[in-house]
Amino acid sequence: MRLPIRFLRRLAPSAALGALCLAAGPAAAEKVGEFSNDWTGNGIAVEAVADPDIQGVTCHIAHFDRSVIDRLAQGNWFEDPSNASISCRQTGPVVIGKIDTSKSGEEVFSERKSLVFKSIAVRRIYDQANDTLIYVVYSRQVKEASAKMAISTVPLFAANATWSRGKPKD
Repeated sequence: MRLPIRFLRRLAPSAALGALCLAAGPAAAEKVGEFSNDWTGNGIAVEAVADPDIQGVTCHIAHFDRSVIDRLAQGNWFEDPSNASISCRQTGPVVIGKIDTSKSGEEVFSERKSLVFKSIAVRRIYDQANDTLIYVVYSRQVKEASAKMAISTVPLFAANATWSRGKPKD
């Protein structure tokens, strides 16, 4: 039995949204803003992501949200561009739990932008020499030998940060 094309067109955006909701990573994002940026209904979504291991730090991520018109025109229902921007700030008293202090840091957030290969992620790195938290949002899909990325920092020197397991030594 073949399903009517109208049914499939209505089902596809719902299926994609469901897949994105189920694909949440270590931290959960809360949509705090959204707006349309062109006549086809494409938009920019802004989400707040609290660092799961550091109280008092919130990152805001802005990313592209494709419209139904754009999905029809492009012919790819289950994929959004992996462009993203990030800004992280101290939003309360900073209490640092158990974090990875290695040079590669650790992933604190991930969100799928397609059903299979494409996603954006946020990685936190602690710069011990400058007592600063670095947050990098990046695309896991590399195109034309260049990953898309953006960076934000949260300096701890004036934050009166509390380390629940003691501040790392040099």
